[in-house]
Amino acid sequence: MELHSAGENALMLYLGDNASPAVAARVQAACKAVETALGDHLVDLVPSYASVLILYDPLLTDHLSVGHRVRRAVANLADVSDSQGRLVVLPVYYAPEAGADLEMLAQRAGLTPEQLIDLHAGTEYRVYAIGFAPGFAYLGQVDERIAAARLATPRLRVPRGAVAIADRQTAVYPAVSPGGWNLIGRCPTRMFDPTATPAMPVAVGDRVQFEPVDRARYLALGGEL
Repeated sequence: MELHSAGENALMLYLGDNASPAVAARVQAACKAVETALGDHLVDLVPSYASVLILYDPLLTDHLSVGHRVRRAVANLADVSDSQGRLVVLPVYYAPEAGADLEMLAQRAGLTPEQLIDLHAGTEYRVYAIGFAPGFAYLGQVDERIAAARLATPRLRVPRGAVAIADRQTAVYPAVSPGGWNLIGRCPTRMFDPTATPAMPVAVGDRVQFEPVDRARYLALGGEL
């Protein structure tokens, strides 16, 4: 673990050098420990794949004090680095009408669409980071047999709830946006709702399991086609 200055009121805590479930668990544990240690002096925490950006109130404290408290808070982090995080189950309607690239990805992998669905839904994913757009959670890792490069030409419009694969990561698009990931289905769960508490159903370090549902169930849960 390393701690470095990242601005006049910010420190960057590095907890590893690669994306993995163990590092993601360490990031989640560090966020909880730092939040407790800094209390009202904390402005925000921004977790990522292997680091946490710590923003503090410079009118209440300073680099030296924050650095000491952060180091003490994470000193025994190794003891909790195997934290499993919350398990969040997300329903997905896997079908060509919901995922335009489903059949193409299956054919490229030498699988049937049903086999690809089984591989995607049969893996438990870790939330590595949230970015690109509010609620866009980067989940890893997909089975290497269904890993797929990003599209050469991104789509101008990807629908909200689109479940997609890029390299060995998967994600759910939280809103209509451009995107270059491969689409295999749709999820009716809102990944970002500013009127809800919490605004996102997942956080860095959580685990995600996708649950296949049929068309009728998807629509009943609020999904759109």
